[in-house]
Amino acid sequence: MTRVSLYFAVLLAILSPTSGRALQISAEPEGATLTNSSIHLKIEISELDQSADTAEIDILVDGILLQRLSLAAGEHRVTLKQANLSLGRHTLRIESGDTVKTIELRAMFGWLSLLPPVIAIGLALAFKDVVFSLFFGVFAGALLLNHWNPIVAFARSIDQFIAPALADSDHASIIIFSALLGGMVGVITKSGGTQGIVERLKTFASTARRGQLATWTLGVVVFFDDYANTLIVGSTMRSITDRLRISREKLAYIVDSTAAPVASIAPISTWIGFEIGLIAAAFDQLELPFNAYGTLIASIPFRFYPLFALVLGFTIASTCRDFGPMLKAELRASRTGKVLNDGDKPLADYDAPSIAPPENTPLRAVNALLPILTVVLVTLAGLYVSGREGMIRSDYSSSFLWLRDVFSNANSFHALLWASLAGVTVAIMLALGQRILTLKQSLEAAVGGFKSMLLCFIVLILAWSIGGVSGELHTADFIVGLTSGILQPRWLPVLVFAMSAAISFATGASWGTMAILMPLAIPICHELALSAGHPVTSESYYTYLLGTISSVLAGSVWGDHCSPISDTTILSSMASSSDHIAHVRTQMPYALAIGFLGMVVGDIPTAMGVSPWIALLLGAAVIVIVVRWLGTRSDWQPTESILKES
Repeated sequence: MTRVSLYFAVLLAILSPTSGRALQISAEPEGATLTNSSIHLKIEISELDQSADTAEIDILVDGILLQRLSLAAGEHRVTLKQANLSLGRHTLRIESGDTVKTIELRAMFGWLSLLPPVIAIGLALAFKDVVFSLFFGVFAGALLLNHWNPIVAFARSIDQFIAPALADSDHASIIIFSALLGGMVGVITKSGGTQGIVERLKTFASTARRGQLATWTLGVVVFFDDYANTLIVGSTMRSITDRLRISREKLAYIVDSTAAPVASIAPISTWIGFEIGLIAAAFDQLELPFNAYGTLIASIPFRFYPLFALVLGFTIASTCRDFGPMLKAELRASRTGKVLNDGDKPLADYDAPSIAPPENTPLRAVNALLPILTVVLVTLAGLYVSGREGMIRSDYSSSFLWLRDVFSNANSFHALLWASLAGVTVAIMLALGQRILTLKQSLEAAVGGFKSMLLCFIVLILAWSIGGVSGELHTADFIVGLTSGILQPRWLPVLVFAMSAAISFATGASWGTMAILMPLAIPICHELALSAGHPVTSESYYTYLLGTISSVLAGSVWGDHCSPISDTTILSSMASSSDHIAHVRTQMPYALAIGFLGMVVGDIPTAMGVSPWIALLLGAAVIVIVVRWLGTRSDWQPTESILKES
């Protein structure tokens, strides 16, 4: 039978009680289509017969019984695999005694679930118009989900996907704190604070090499959150790198290659709680005798992609040597001074007249440093406060582990909202207190900062909409299903990395990828290791486990790092004021090379018993040698007269 996906024409079906029965059941599809011949249902039993503890439910397709369930009262998620339906229309029946409900299904090929993200990414890379490409990807998904009716699909694109993407509370938080941070950048630019930082850093960042190293170092220092990292580092260093003729593509690359990679491996960050929660849930399910946090820390040396990404970023920054499209961008910037290519459209325009400083404005770095420092400190304080509120109790006596527990339970979105609001407030107060700007000028500058990021917000919303389409089509389930039955213990880490990278790239969601794969990868690793004769207490079992967990985390970072529809990739382009597609095109070769190196030097050898530290040293040596001997220098050395003029 051909693998197919199932499209539900009915979003909600209610099974009403009949013949005096007290049984009440509701059922709805988990997403509108299901891949690999699987049917995903959410069944809720709100009331049972008084004489029964469970309800006996039969699920049939075209009169053939697929599964018989005995369910207690409550909500249940049910996956029916190997339905093996032919293309066309089918009838699904849910029966419980005299209660029957019929749902019409339409079967289609599972590979169609890949079309929306593939279309969006392909069009964006081909035509360099990210808004049109993303919307067309959403429209393609709506076509699949609405019987190929273009008029209905066009209308449903906005209400079925785009509006819900914006209505999501976490997404709205990202929009708001990004807007507030953009407003802060507008105010500190208008008040001369940004130029003040440039003047202060002229002594150190006097060459392209030093400017890139300063950017990389700041990216590593702001380790606690990837969103805060991109927005702070990009907006702070942009004026400096422009003066040193470093392309916006290079700035966006350095920002992006230190954001998620650093936050994902930091022992204390906004990622840590989510990662621990996924691992702990799988351990509890399998009754494994391992500590989730300890296992997560032990997996850090096995996370080759984020570690190699940091090494590559530092090597390129310190040598000013580049390859491929990035070399072309750097040569353009260093020789002509054009930090943006002709025709490029930066996601944010921080050079707009509305936020340009007036003549004779005092250039004081404190007017930028204090708001930025406020954002950092309030973010950390917010993580602490929200973490304490969310933490039930900690059994650890060590202050370090206790702080880790606090961060694990923190609400990063709340902390970033507080921080961005505090940052723009401090920026306005400084401008008013020194009488550099009037209240009207300060507010106009803040609004100018908001306006400068409108394109970024549109791209973010459309990217989230693509994620919603992928969820409805169960794109991730299809990708996971392609690898079922071919996994072996020693090949598991590298295959899991490839699977995680593919899902993250296609959906643009690193956390979503982790949430999908971690509950699957750990049990698969457990069963494969036991069947191969490796007991839970053996060192080989723990090695497979660490390799599998690290591959899920590292692969999700790869997709987050380089997917055109990833929010952190978009934010990196926005904070660096870079053309988004130019950022993706120049970064992609580096990401692909490091991902391949991590698999060949790291995932495969360590699964066969090689120490991860040897793999890390070997990989780092390969990176340095390749960059040093095959890369081409692109740095431009400014003369004293030009430095004085700038």
